Amino acid sequence: MQLKARWAGFWMRRSGLSRWGRLAMRLAGWGQPPYKARRHLARLGPLGYISPQAVLHGVDLHLARGCFVDDDVAVFQHPGGGPVHLAERVHLYRGCIVETGPGGSLRIGADSHIQPRCQFTSFAGPIVLGERVQVAPNCSFYPYGHGIAAGQPIVDQPLHSRGGIVIEDDAWLGVGVVVLDGVVIGAGAVIGAGAVVTHSVPAGAIALGAPARVVGYRDVTRNA
Repeated sequence: MQLKARWAGFWMRRSGLSRWGRLAMRLAGWGQPPYKARRHLARLGPLGYISPQAVLHGVDLHLARGCFVDDDVAVFQHPGGGPVHLAERVHLYRGCIVETGPGGSLRIGADSHIQPRCQFTSFAGPIVLGERVQVAPNCSFYPYGHGIAAGQPIVDQPLHSRGGIVIEDDAWLGVGVVVLDGVVIGAGAVIGAGAVVTHSVPAGAIALGAPARVVGYRDVTRNA
């Protein structure tokens, strides 16, 4: 066990985003258990741990110490797309897809955890998550809409946006939530599973449904 730990530590200290840094991460993972049991590797390297199975393309990617990027995560920067910033101890779990295009970028605050198969498609507006935000599997974030006027193929119509998406500190999003452009989800708010958030949600609120509506507050004195 000590030999495995020393092996992992040796290679993680040499890890990074370069070709050789990614190779060091691959070597560090040899003999290590799978999936979330690899999170300890993120504490050993200067930029955290990026799985060898993660796909990074054309990426202006900034990682802080302790980040964990799991298998099958894809970070894809389209021409003109903005940067992706992951603060300390951010976790992106397997199957998550991050895309940035013109006008878009992604910033995730410290200790926020993104569970499997979430989609961040940032065009025409930024996506910003605060600290300690918890996002359940299969959530989607779209800070733009698409023109649908008659007389022109939809694929040829421009994108439009009411503004970026902001998820404030300590918010919690349940399974399958969809968040659309111009939305601010306030600090500590809870969004129920399957909700479609089309308008901003106040801090501490509990919102459910499609479209999402506030049904109460975590502070019971506000429900009176």
